[in-house]
Amino acid sequence: MAKQNVAQISNHDEMPPATGIWRDAIIRLRRHRLGMFGATIVVLLVLTAVFGPYLTPYDPNEIDMSARFLGPTLAHPMGTDDFGRDTLSRVMYGARVSLQVGIIAVSIAATVGTLLGLIAGYAGRVVDEVIMRAMDILFAFPAILLAIAILAALGRGITNAMIAIGIVYIPIFARIARGAVLSVREEEFIESARAIGARDTRILFRHIFPNSTAPLIVEVTLSLAFAILAEAALSFFGLGTQPPDPSWGRMLSEGRAYFRQSVWMGIFPGLAIMLTVMGFNFLGDGLRDALDPRLKNV
Repeated sequence: MAKQNVAQISNHDEMPPATGIWRDAIIRLRRHRLGMFGATIVVLLVLTAVFGPYLTPYDPNEIDMSARFLGPTLAHPMGTDDFGRDTLSRVMYGARVSLQVGIIAVSIAATVGTLLGLIAGYAGRVVDEVIMRAMDILFAFPAILLAIAILAALGRGITNAMIAIGIVYIPIFARIARGAVLSVREEEFIESARAIGARDTRILFRHIFPNSTAPLIVEVTLSLAFAILAEAALSFFGLGTQPPDPSWGRMLSEGRAYFRQSVWMGIFPGLAIMLTVMGFNFLGDGLRDALDPRLKNV
């Protein structure tokens, strides 16, 4: 009878009413004006990255020396660069590069960091100390300098830039995941799972992880913004995307060199970076407010 009662408690507590929680969070997000504004920017970015190559008026690498340094015109709404290449086409192609780098880099950071944080938070003691001290060492370095150091070892290129940015943001996800585990692992439904003999791996990934996803989801959106900004910085220094492939950071670097001849070369890729980072930050703020349990009754 006692085992039956424990099993009933476990079955009741191991699966919180997630549907209701997420439904309420979506409702609160829809009421968050800045969050919805950020979501709109993100959706436009995704659409541009996916369909942009089919909608651009010109080949982004098409050279026309007779059309160098043009300002915005009907034929070239964002002007042209020092090789006469259409800036609008290159900005649209750059959206794909930025989004690809952001998604892959954050995926690396989120997967590795979350796994390390879950293990550290659940195992505790020596394992926790070893993992978190290693994360502290990585976290002690300025993000962009650590990424540059990693690229110095791996070499230039967009693939290595993704890896470098992913490694840089692993400690952030590890800390967040560990904190979430520490706040959940002593809950009653976890104790119930232990009482019926559930394995540690099942408890960790079946019970603890699903109840720790809210802060991780928020961090993913915020990290996407910083990853895109980091890629732009690395490309600006010539360590990320290599010419002639279009990249917002690379375009900014080229625009700086010809700022006196054409100010438009730097303005439009700069605006693209600003709007993208702003969109992900607004979306992250909206998700944080929507998923914050303290706002449940607001």
